[in-house]
Amino acid sequence: MKVTIPAPNRRLGTFEWLGLVGLGGLLVGRYVPVARIIPFWGCVLREHTGWPCLGCGLTRVADRVAHFNIPGAWEANPLGTVCALLFALAALVTVLHFLFALPIPEVELDEREWLWVRIAFPLVLLVNYAYVVVHTRFPHLLS
Repeated sequence: MKVTIPAPNRRLGTFEWLGLVGLGGLLVGRYVPVARIIPFWGCVLREHTGWPCLGCGLTRVADRVAHFNIPGAWEANPLGTVCALLFALAALVTVLHFLFALPIPEVELDEREWLWVRIAFPLVLLVNYAYVVVHTRFPHLLS
């Protein structure tokens, strides 16, 4: 892994875009009750089969993280909670970057590290989905 610290700047790069998306998502989660104002909002797969989809719980995660209810967000979708918190961190760093020209470190992974990322990501996704399925379909197993 190679980490470089650029000179202070206010450039808009990939990380900054993620921060802006995170900021927008947190603001929507905080001030817009999406699940209540859109009548057809919900998981079609879960409504028809009873089984959750990979994204089940993400609206609740956004709402709960925006209201600082981290345990509730974790219960809805653990991986979604981690991602929402990372988006919140990216939003904070992006605001600091634009206000104070804070340099954001650039990380470069070598081929072997990318291989581990490509192996770990589907495994983490699968474990998270297993948790969501058990939590949704078999809640008695978790108590």
